Amino acid sequence: MGTYIARRLLLMIPTLLGITLLVFSLVALAPGGIGAGLQVSGGQMSDTSRVMQMQAYLEDRYGLNDPVLVQYGRWLAQISPVKFGPRFQLAPSGTWVRPPRDLPEPPLAEWFPPPPDAELGLARSAGVSTFQGMRSLDPHERHRALQRDAEATRRAYVGSIRAFREALADYARAEGLQDRLDAKGGADPSRFGAVSPRREGKAWTALESAARAVHTAQRAAVASSCAERASFDAEPYPRVGLPIVPGLLWLGPPDLGVAFSKNRPVSELIQSALPVTLLLNLIAFPIIYLIAIPTGVLAAMKRGSWFDSASGAVFLMLWSVPTVLAGVLLIGFVANRQYLGLFPVSGLHDTQAEQWTFLPGQSGRGWLLDLLWHVALPVTCLVYGGFAVLSKQCRAAMLDNLSADYVRTAKAKGVPRMDVVIRHVFRNSLLPLITMFVGIFPAMLGGSVVVERIFSVPGMGTLILEAIDLRDREIILANTFMIACVNLLALLLADILYAMADPRVSYE
Repeated sequence: MGTYIARRLLLMIPTLLGITLLVFSLVALAPGGIGAGLQVSGGQMSDTSRVMQMQAYLEDRYGLNDPVLVQYGRWLAQISPVKFGPRFQLAPSGTWVRPPRDLPEPPLAEWFPPPPDAELGLARSAGVSTFQGMRSLDPHERHRALQRDAEATRRAYVGSIRAFREALADYARAEGLQDRLDAKGGADPSRFGAVSPRREGKAWTALESAARAVHTAQRAAVASSCAERASFDAEPYPRVGLPIVPGLLWLGPPDLGVAFSKNRPVSELIQSALPVTLLLNLIAFPIIYLIAIPTGVLAAMKRGSWFDSASGAVFLMLWSVPTVLAGVLLIGFVANRQYLGLFPVSGLHDTQAEQWTFLPGQSGRGWLLDLLWHVALPVTCLVYGGFAVLSKQCRAAMLDNLSADYVRTAKAKGVPRMDVVIRHVFRNSLLPLITMFVGIFPAMLGGSVVVERIFSVPGMGTLILEAIDLRDREIILANTFMIACVNLLALLLADILYAMADPRVSYE
């Protein structure tokens, strides 16, 4: 068994690589990629330059201009426990503080030489002086301030590069250099290095002005980056991970990245949404099994009776009702105060629940009772559809074993009926139930998109739906990786439970 488990764990690695690569490619190769979601969210901005600047910043931050395999390799290095470079630091809020990234070089240096090293050296010295002048402040507050300033100047710098490329495309069209443009009509500065520019006209004036803006923004970004680097090297926060080669190689937990749509670490978003989804499912799934399995066993023992027909008909009728319709009807009649008004419409708690005690008391109905009152309708939508599938599966497995030869032999030997049913028939009927049982775990992590959206529950289903709508790659990949890991481990658990339930199953 140990050898089998080790082999299965090793085989999970290429499986995870295949799953994540497929999802990564779908997100990266979709029309617009992350930029498509950004255009939808940024289309409401009245300032077009801000939208353009944000697009350029995201391309710089996530390396969207690199080939897909390069982006995927960078993401693998991010979630890998083996990491290269200086160790990260852990802020009091629980977020990771990373060293500053290198700034991109100014485009088309052949036409517009960048600032001389002396000027950049002065900018670096100014950045270090800025850090030195803030030494009297709290290290945490100082680093947060310098980090915000560095991100702002970097965003302005990469935005100026994007504006330069737009001006370069206009210049190329004005000078008849359309063959230097890409398929989308954009300008890649690397294609213009061998071209001798004509330094006249309005297009050239605009391009020259854009180049000056790039160099000005570069000096500001260099100064801010040096100040942030000096603050990071001063170690305002404790380091994370285990060093192997100091400054070069270390071990640390997986880094799920930062969600661009919410500008928060993905791990924080999952930590806030996952308990909600787990709560709903940990209430729903026991109810399904505690009702469906005994009903299936009784239906098999009383095959053809009124109980068998009635239970099967009721469960099939419930199964045929769509979850969307059930949720709308529950809100419209059971929760609506114009009718029954028995339960709240949305959310998990009353607005005053934080002031109540955990159990019912003088302060009110209590935090726990209020929580159960709020989740009653979502749990109802989660459980009613599972009765028919599990009950029918249990009934079919029991009937298959009740007609087996070993059952007739046990009855002929005088074994009590309950021992035959429970110790022999039911145990041998567990294999299909185990197969269905292990599918619970991925469903618990994925959440129910329909139920959570109808009842405004902030769980994993809502989180992943918003990520797909905004094409937030980091959230989508983190959820895919997490659910794939749990799914593979659940399949391994199923194999182990098979061997425990049926002595005939062996992996030796």
